[in-house]
Amino acid sequence: MAFPSAFLDELNSRNPIEDVVGQYVALTRKGSNLFGLCPFHGEKTASFSVAPEKGIYYCFGCHKGGGVINFIMEIENLSYPDAVRFLAKRAGLEVPEDGTNQSQYKKKERLWALCKESARFFNEQLRSPNAGEVRAYIAKRGLSRATVTRFGLGFAPNAWSALLDAMTAKGFTKEELYDAGLVLQNREKGTFYDRFRNRLMFPIIDVRGNVIGFGGRVMDDSTPKYLNSPETIIFNKRRNLFAMNIVKKSKQGFIILTEGYMDAIALHQYGFDCAVASLGTSLTQEHADMLSKYTNEIVLTYDGDAAGQNATQRAIPMLEKTGLRVKVLRMQGAKDPDEFLKKYGADRFKLLLEGSENQAEYRLRSLRMKFDLTTDEQKVEFAKQAAELISTYSTAVEREIYGVRAAEMAGLSPETMKLEIGKAFKRRAATEKKTQEKRDLEIAAARQPRARELRYDNVRSAMAEEGVLRMLLREPALFDRTGGLTEETFSVPMFGKVFSVWKQRHLEDLPLDLSCLAEGLSSAEMSHLTGVLQKQDAPLSDDAFDDCVRIIREEYRHAQVSDASSLRAMQESLRKKKGYGGT
Repeated sequence: MAFPSAFLDELNSRNPIEDVVGQYVALTRKGSNLFGLCPFHGEKTASFSVAPEKGIYYCFGCHKGGGVINFIMEIENLSYPDAVRFLAKRAGLEVPEDGTNQSQYKKKERLWALCKESARFFNEQLRSPNAGEVRAYIAKRGLSRATVTRFGLGFAPNAWSALLDAMTAKGFTKEELYDAGLVLQNREKGTFYDRFRNRLMFPIIDVRGNVIGFGGRVMDDSTPKYLNSPETIIFNKRRNLFAMNIVKKSKQGFIILTEGYMDAIALHQYGFDCAVASLGTSLTQEHADMLSKYTNEIVLTYDGDAAGQNATQRAIPMLEKTGLRVKVLRMQGAKDPDEFLKKYGADRFKLLLEGSENQAEYRLRSLRMKFDLTTDEQKVEFAKQAAELISTYSTAVEREIYGVRAAEMAGLSPETMKLEIGKAFKRRAATEKKTQEKRDLEIAAARQPRARELRYDNVRSAMAEEGVLRMLLREPALFDRTGGLTEETFSVPMFGKVFSVWKQRHLEDLPLDLSCLAEGLSSAEMSHLTGVLQKQDAPLSDDAFDDCVRIIREEYRHAQVSDASSLRAMQESLRKKKGYGGT
């Protein structure tokens, strides 16, 4: 729908882009702009910029960009109207009546409220007479009352419709309970029943404090032992981590990544308020990207069994891809952090953390364990694989140190190992050079929009049109020098549309920004426009602006002449064909 301009202006002013984006991305000021790691793709160096003065964001890596409304549309996966409602609620603004009763965002609000009420219900049930077994289990695991309260633990009664009855009594529908993953449906009978029964309940809370799902540990021999909420419109296990809502405020300087809820909770209880756990899934790149926004260092504490070792090996490259320093904690005398803390206490665990291996040590040691180095054949294979591994280490110092260490393991001379690492490094460098050359070629073609539907037919005019829009955004008074320019004179229809909208706003004495364009432009158009507007221009001047206007007019006239010539040529061709056919 079309929201009133005055409302959108107020919405924009009450939601400064740096404040909104700052809730999702850790930003650092560099000059007049702010930079951080892009939330839309994995990266090691910050290429995501926010320009408060212009009210725009732009990523130089993935080229997504726009205003504050576009950011919310992308990050929350909302439609334009729902993103407006999201920001309006954030700013305490009342949205003009739009006649839409079942928007996606309103549905999300209902499910958030439902999950919050369900968490309260489960917590209340923990004090009921029927929860004796789960209370005994909590005591056995050594969890304090404060810890139970902090994490909002609860109990799902051993009944078919306890939660269903309680929530419908509060006004929620069975369909909403189903959409939130809290109940299941018997398709044959059409009846609904509770998903979680006779389980210790762990609320899953996102970084904004919304309860989005649950994990439940069974209290009998039922399977599965741990049951998590299914994927819903508010819960995506690939993009959320247990306890991240608490850890984001930690001052420890690093984050401990564990395998399960109880390990994370135990670490918090013993004073390590920087522990998170994945939600019944292996670590994903989305998890790694999220972690990189809150810390520079990760300590992996997966179990020491084969499954835990494999999980560690998979996690390291994903975490390193985001630029995180990765350490691996090796536990002896206990299978997991929870058991270690109970046996040896927090001080011993702190020493264990301080002595944790960096990923380079861990990966080399793990590789060594795969080979029997008493045989020549195994030594040769180990040396080859070790050389390939060490060639990936980022600094010459690391390659030197671990090259010597690998040589000692294999019983080879450091010089021989260094030679093998050098060969592997050269092969890798050659491959990366080819990749970079390909990337450079792509950059050379970057003057064209990335989206095929936005290709420039007249590059000279398009470059001038970009310049006009950038300068108008910086200095709207330049509209007085645009005589003769209309929407039709622009060779890029999108630029003509933007020029027309901005000119009308200028005549109405309204500010020029991107919020007034969010509904009228597609996501691809908005991203491209933002990329255009964030480019650095030469110092603003009347001459530079006039030059761009002149080029647009010239190219428009040339196009008109060319079109007229083409039309005459076509008419002449048709005339000749008719004449030939009649002879």
